[in-house]
Amino acid sequence: MGVLRLVLGDQLSPSLSSLRGIGQDDVVLMAEVAEEATYVRHHKKKIAFLFAAMRHFAAELRAAGHNVRYVRLDDANNQGSLRGEVARALENAPALSGVIVTKPGEWRLLQDMETWRDLLPVPVELRDDDRFIVPLTEFFAWAKGRKQFRLEFFYRETRRKTGLLMDGNQPAGGQWNFDQDNRKRLPKSMVPPPRFLPQPDALTREVIEFVRTRFADHFGDLEPFVFATTRAGAEAARDHFIGEILPGFGDWQDAMAKGEPWMWHSILSIYLNCGLLDPLDVCRRAETEWRAGRAPLNAVEGFIRQIIGWREYVRGIYWLKMPEYAETNALEAHRPLPDFFWNGETDMRCMADAIGQTKRHAYAHHIQRLMVTGNFALIAGLDPHAVNEWYLLVYADAYEWVELPNTHGMALHADGGLMASKPYAASGNYINKMSDYCSSCAYDVRARTGAKACPFNFLYWDFIARNQSRLQSNQRMALIYKSFERLPEDDVSAMRNDAAAFLDGLAAGTV
Repeated sequence: MGVLRLVLGDQLSPSLSSLRGIGQDDVVLMAEVAEEATYVRHHKKKIAFLFAAMRHFAAELRAAGHNVRYVRLDDANNQGSLRGEVARALENAPALSGVIVTKPGEWRLLQDMETWRDLLPVPVELRDDDRFIVPLTEFFAWAKGRKQFRLEFFYRETRRKTGLLMDGNQPAGGQWNFDQDNRKRLPKSMVPPPRFLPQPDALTREVIEFVRTRFADHFGDLEPFVFATTRAGAEAARDHFIGEILPGFGDWQDAMAKGEPWMWHSILSIYLNCGLLDPLDVCRRAETEWRAGRAPLNAVEGFIRQIIGWREYVRGIYWLKMPEYAETNALEAHRPLPDFFWNGETDMRCMADAIGQTKRHAYAHHIQRLMVTGNFALIAGLDPHAVNEWYLLVYADAYEWVELPNTHGMALHADGGLMASKPYAASGNYINKMSDYCSSCAYDVRARTGAKACPFNFLYWDFIARNQSRLQSNQRMALIYKSFERLPEDDVSAMRNDAAAFLDGLAAGTV
């Protein structure tokens, strides 16, 4: 007697715990359902990527000899929810004696699945997702008793655990972190390298056309579609990055340039987060490049830190602190999201570029997310709920477990400093230092006040002023508040007035 094994759209891994021990009488269920496609109005390209990757994975499982029941969104009897499709599959195959599923990556879905034991006629087994490097029990033990959770300390433990970039008990190169070497501005003569950008195959093209019709009113563009949707394609993207792009990643990982969406970034998070690539394998391949002398240590360390450090860390924070975490709003930010977050129509060149490429590609790299759109949301006091939902729906690699802590904690400081020791707030000077956006912007990055002043400048100082009672006791903000106190009163007043006029204009739709 077989069991039903459910595979979700971000669980496209042959090693998935719910597939372990699969027998010839078992049925694998995969389902495209409206509930998951629309609980937020996901970017059209994100939906197309996941549906195409799911269909390719189903074909991979069938080729391995498994019995796969695949439900398309437009199937006549589609129940619209995962629970509904599980119940329908059990009705159609009454000999199945149970359901096995790997725990999902989102709180809301896990809460629903935990009710299935009472709602379905067979036993339901929820297995841990062990595709991550640090089990949640390990993270919880690390976090126990800590008031703040700093990445650096967690990252060092994970390096020791994996042995990555270790020389015995010591970090390779004599230090744990080479971040200071990874903040170079892109020289004018430097051109980002060509990328591996595959064209869609027939199956993916079919999905794209379906999404074009079915989700016409969702955010984002479907073309150009340059994501791989098969395991082989994801592995080709991995190999191209590690072999051709990784050596320059360290120096230029924080740089931004007009019309350059990819820079030296891996674009592998979309494949890692849906299960097409294994994170530890990717890290070991990157380490091999350094040990073979083909990539510098600062590049390899910075890349590995994003995966075994940040990726594992934010997952742990999410499951440790949910659901209360999502409701925090430490800076009492309540402004609605401006219209230009949806259409990119703003005279701020950095925002227009970051949002425009997000609309085109369902992608922006981490500095654009943190220090452009995230920084603006922080200093403008945008409502965390609205900002979190925007980040979740616009990026193809975004799932709540990874999106929420990065946005809520790092970008918005809405958790009150649980993750970040200070808010990542910056004026236009930071953007000017790390990009070429300001040279062709309608605003003057050197001006703090006036009609042509860069909004990041007066919004930054308005943020500092209105949050003084909350932030001035923070040791890492001490120098900033000393600088603030030295500013002439008239300058502060003018900047705050400009900020108020700008923010009122956003609310009225005139900015």
